[in-house]
Amino acid sequence: VELVESGGGLVQAGGSLRLSCAASGRTTSTGMGWFRQAPGKEREFVAAISWAGTITRYADSLKGRFTISRDNAKNTVYLQMNSLTPEDTAVYSCAARYYGSGTLAYTYPYWGPGTQVTVSS
Repeated sequence: VELVESGGGLVQAGGSLRLSCAASGRTTSTGMGWFRQAPGKEREFVAAISWAGTITRYADSLKGRFTISRDNAKNTVYLQMNSLTPEDTAVYSCAARYYGSGTLAYTYPYWGPGTQVTVSS
């Protein structure tokens, strides 16, 4: 599975961004996750979604602001981010795994290169 993120950029605090993750290869039955890593910090889980889109998981601190979704016809997963704050500044990466959609980064063998999100105050 190959993954490419897009949609990152510079946004003012309070604004919104929608990230996309385009997948190619053998994508059937893949659970997808979004993770982020801020400068000087460890990678952290953001959100995950099952293959059918019926199960979603979110980091507790992000519930209500971020929404993960997918369109399997387009092999694309989205992350809608609202009410952004400077603390959301990070490189956002999508990841894929076969079966399930966990919150642990090491369970995902396939990763995209990431897209930078910068939120100005």
